[in-house]
Amino acid sequence: MIIRIVKMHFKPEHIGAFHQLFEERKEQIASFEGCQSVDMLQDIKDPCIHFTYSHWISEEALANYRTSAFFEDTWVKTKALFEYKAEAWSTTLK
Repeated sequence: MIIRIVKMHFKPEHIGAFHQLFEERKEQIASFEGCQSVDMLQDIKDPCIHFTYSHWISEEALANYRTSAFFEDTWVKTKALFEYKAEAWSTTLK
């Protein structure tokens, strides 16, 4: 299993827009082949910092999602809301 963590720092005026976008697309992400779950986390001290935390059955499933038209559309809309460039990690439980 792959756990994908993406850290995003949004412009303060775009936090609500990101929450709305995530809620609109969360179910589609979670139902993508190979995705087991997806959640959004918000930093306690800095409300502009958010993380997505998703579980994938394999690196191949994650790669298929990341090359999909759905991901491209979602990512373009999300990136437009950033204050700083996102950081991402693909991890596994040990």
